[in-house]
Amino acid sequence: MIPVTEFRQFTEQQPAFRVLKPWWDVFAEYLSVVMLMIGVFGCTLQVMQDKIICLPLRTPLNQTVPLPNHTELTSSSSSPVPVFHEMKGLKTNLDLQQYSFVNQMCYEKALHWYAKYFPYLVLIHTVVFMVCSNFWFKFPGSSSKIEHFISILGKCFDSPWTTRALSEVSGENPEEKDHKKHSSVSASRLNLDVTNGEGNLEKTPSLRSIPEKIVVDKQTASALDKKEGEQAKALFEKVKKFRLHVEEGDLLYLMYVRQTVLKVFKFILIVVYNSILVSKVKINVKCKVENIENMIGYSNFSCNHTMAHLFSKLCYCYLCFVIVYGLTCLYTSYWLFYRSLKEYSFEYVRQETGIDDIPDVKNDFAFMLHMIDQYDPLYSKRFAVFLSEVSENKLKQLNLNHEWTVDKLRQRLVINANDRMELQLFMLSGLPDTVFEVTELQSLKLEIINNITIPAAVSQLEDLQELTLYQCSLKIHPTALAFLKENLKVLRVKFDDGRELPLWLYSLRSLEELHLTGSLSPDASKNITLDSLRELKALKTLTLKSNLTKIPQSMADVSSHLQRLYVHNDGTKLVMLNNLKKMVHLTELELVHCDLERIPHAIFSLIHLQELDLKENNLRSIEEIISFQHLRKLTCLKLWHNGITQIPDHIKKLGSLERLYFSHNKIEILPSHLFLCNKLRYLDVSFNDIRFIPPEVGVLQSLQYFSVSCNKLENLPDELFFCKKLKTLKLGRNTLSVLSPKISFLVSLTHLELKGNHFEALPAELGSCRLLKRNGLVVEDALFDTLPSDVRDQMKAE
Repeated sequence: MIPVTEFRQFTEQQPAFRVLKPWWDVFAEYLSVVMLMIGVFGCTLQVMQDKIICLPLRTPLNQTVPLPNHTELTSSSSSPVPVFHEMKGLKTNLDLQQYSFVNQMCYEKALHWYAKYFPYLVLIHTVVFMVCSNFWFKFPGSSSKIEHFISILGKCFDSPWTTRALSEVSGENPEEKDHKKHSSVSASRLNLDVTNGEGNLEKTPSLRSIPEKIVVDKQTASALDKKEGEQAKALFEKVKKFRLHVEEGDLLYLMYVRQTVLKVFKFILIVVYNSILVSKVKINVKCKVENIENMIGYSNFSCNHTMAHLFSKLCYCYLCFVIVYGLTCLYTSYWLFYRSLKEYSFEYVRQETGIDDIPDVKNDFAFMLHMIDQYDPLYSKRFAVFLSEVSENKLKQLNLNHEWTVDKLRQRLVINANDRMELQLFMLSGLPDTVFEVTELQSLKLEIINNITIPAAVSQLEDLQELTLYQCSLKIHPTALAFLKENLKVLRVKFDDGRELPLWLYSLRSLEELHLTGSLSPDASKNITLDSLRELKALKTLTLKSNLTKIPQSMADVSSHLQRLYVHNDGTKLVMLNNLKKMVHLTELELVHCDLERIPHAIFSLIHLQELDLKENNLRSIEEIISFQHLRKLTCLKLWHNGITQIPDHIKKLGSLERLYFSHNKIEILPSHLFLCNKLRYLDVSFNDIRFIPPEVGVLQSLQYFSVSCNKLENLPDELFFCKKLKTLKLGRNTLSVLSPKISFLVSLTHLELKGNHFEALPAELGSCRLLKRNGLVVEDALFDTLPSDVRDQMKAE
């Protein structure tokens, strides 16, 4: 035997599922229990009592009643046996077993099937009703969504931290607790107005009954536990992922509709056939059994169905319950088909809480929320807050403020390259409000942080002058923007998407340096510069690290005051440079990695230019360098990392040059005319194919830095050592074998690189270079040991 408890799993569901059982499902469940009891009671009567009792039918008066015993019949007189006998009743001469046989035969043959199986039909129909009511809780595709939803809903509703967080995201003032009476009156009036004004809100009508808001005291709301904060953060992620999952389909809605339709069909079927067959339940039943007369002497019987009267009453009672059950199902069908259950609006919650970004939901998500409202609308109200990005950001903000205290932020302060007190924050979930309490902050660097909001509190940072945004999406409060307009001097923005580029940067009228890094399409490039730099009245430095094909036309807006322009083009060919001619006040210009093959003629118009950097281009010939003679203020020329093979003789005309960079090219010969630029203080010709240094190098009496490493030098001219102001001399990775004792003339030498040559010994005259120490002498240890011990000790001494 299978115990009844094994069937409990088909009807029971988790207690938490009750929130998805509206009142009609609960009512129908109780009706099912009553109908089940009717069936069980009927089945019990079938087992415990005799089902039917039959007696032989008496024959008519002119007929004889045959005796069952043939011998007695022949031995008696020929006169017929009289019909009426003793007053004790008619003797049938049938034994108990024969009566049992007749009862069984008549029960099977004569009794109507409805009268026989009525209790079992009740049981079967009731079980079908109960299975239909709970099938969507058991079906794998729907039960998984329901369990997940119930789990999340319970955490949203019951979490202590969530309760505190809800008070924060609702923007409630804890001080209202001191004015509770006045607040209650105001809330009541507000609720009355909203009810009257929003009476047509049909998607969530039950939410009108919840005017209250959660209020906690200030200490409780601010004392955030780290563990609870992490749990709430995870809860937001779960809600977000669950919404994406369940809004894709309407399986739950279809399952509930199908089981409701099945119950309605079942209800109609039961009412119809029961109404027709209930009359078949009779007390008196006539029974005629063929082919048994020879066994018992009778073929016609009059039977009594012992439970007919009770079954008839139970049937009418059962029909009443089924009709009530069916009416409930019909109401459910009306609710399903005449309500927009695939859409759910949080309009009333948005009005009440002030959280405007709570999104409306659809499909299965909407259907479950409608079902929740039938249980308790407060669940939907609390759950709605976890659909809001604003509330999520505020919760993250509370967590951030708890984690990043003012003391912790002050420990991360450093001095940056611009000699400013800088705070760097990397990959946070937001910007802590505690940042604005570090009043000594001068530079704020934010990297890979989404959903940054700069509030009005930034005005507390009176010394803030520099802001760096690397791959950050940012919003700014109008008051904060007004402060930055007056105070911000340096802005650096690195972006992968044009949406990460804040449009408010073009209104920073006090901005002196703007550095933009990111890949820009031609249209985006136009949007950045066209009619956008006019407000930057104080801009002096502009850096564009991008993929521009031309110098934007709108740079003319700042041409009157722009002094430094840096264009790093990441290999994209810069074709149009005519707009450079308008920037006559430029003092520094960098055109790096712009795929230039010639020196642009537009540069020769920049009469105030002092520094020019053409690094990492495709320059082969630089004959145009003669035009630089018109740039009287040009002191620094960087032509490094190109393919230059020859330095033209007319470089001597650049008499104002003080720093010259020719490293990482393909130069084989240094022309003697190069050293007629007698103002040179810095000369770098490393990483070339130079085999010889002209003796005219001695003319450079102002030379302080000379690098000729990574070439093919075999010897050095003595005139090199006449450059007595040399502080740095780099001769490493050549083929030198002898270092002249005249090295002693370089009394100002502090850095000497000799590593990677063929020296066998170092001259003792190195001891005359008093400023040269061991850490400034780059040489193999074995070669350093060839120096006299007193010279080695002198160099090792601090």
